[in-house]
Amino acid sequence: MLNFLAGIFCGFIVCTAIAAVWTISAFRRLNELQRRTREAERLAELGTLTGGLAHEIKNPLSTVQLNLQLLAEDVSAEHSGSARLTNRLETVQRETGRLREILEDFLRYAGRMELDRRPVDLNVIVEDLCDFFSPQAQLQRTQLRVRKAPEPVVMDLDVKLINQGILNLMINALQAMPDGGELMLAIEATADTARIDVTDTGPGIPAEVLGKIFQAYYSTKRGGNGLGLALTRRIAREHGGELTVESVPGKGTKFTIQLPRTATPRVPPPEPRS
Repeated sequence: MLNFLAGIFCGFIVCTAIAAVWTISAFRRLNELQRRTREAERLAELGTLTGGLAHEIKNPLSTVQLNLQLLAEDVSAEHSGSARLTNRLETVQRETGRLREILEDFLRYAGRMELDRRPVDLNVIVEDLCDFFSPQAQLQRTQLRVRKAPEPVVMDLDVKLINQGILNLMINALQAMPDGGELMLAIEATADTARIDVTDTGPGIPAEVLGKIFQAYYSTKRGGNGLGLALTRRIAREHGGELTVESVPGKGTKFTIQLPRTATPRVPPPEPRS
């Protein structure tokens, strides 16, 4: 009888433990879903409030750029002080062009992303990107290395967005090594997930900065707009994945894009309220 009761008690304990583990897991999934929902709502509101404003700015900005070009063509070489006037026009043209790029980057970040998924081998994506990026790396005396997965890593991805995200990380890595170094891309895959590591041998990121680098418009680089990493993280999350970073000051930095092998539905942002 005692053995029977002890068995029931042990079974009860085991079932309780399993239920507790399941509850904790479900609670964590719920928290993650709520976090993504809040972020989607924030981005939707941000896009609604400012997307129209950015488009309205782009329209007169295009007119300004066109008239600056026409004005530069009208400046006569015989005109007194034409060289100085031409230099000033070129400066204004350059700055208006930079402003237009900032607006376009903002619209890409804050706008709604509609993924155009299709089956593609992640090995092929990374190999093509490295072929494209190799001349730029060589100019900066940086050795570019690739470690592909031993087998094809076929996934349903938006190729354009994934290319953009990985390229952002490669550009950041190159900018972190102005005197040259090593840039390595590695792909690892399991049955459930795939990851792309982008590792550099630059100076690393200080601990006090590490927690801020994914914030929009936060940048430690002169002339940087602070949207590259924020956009890359959003691309990863739109695919149901995540972007993380590990860095050791004085040794280098590794960014990791981790993606699910099966398409994970993203939380759609709510429709803008009229």
